[in-house]
Amino acid sequence: MKVLFATLLVCSLLLCSSILEPVMAQPRSPSCAGKCKARCRKAAVWERCFKYCGICCEKCKCVPSGTYGNKHECPCYRDMVTNKGKPKCP
Repeated sequence: MKVLFATLLVCSLLLCSSILEPVMAQPRSPSCAGKCKARCRKAAVWERCFKYCGICCEKCKCVPSGTYGNKHECPCYRDMVTNKGKPKCP
């Protein structure tokens, strides 16, 4: 009985975490979500690209066109860096 309860508990925790994670990663603005989906559609690590693109879009109010490069179109997006000095925005 204890094993069954523990198994059900673990399964329910895993299910809850898998449902909540994609919702939390969404950018707040619908326009940012659409722009970031287009920007990250060819990314190898789509979830990470989408997350950081959303953060940058919310702050800068713009996302460069295309899936790579074109950062000159949005200087704020281009100039955001991590605490290690690397580009933050994909």
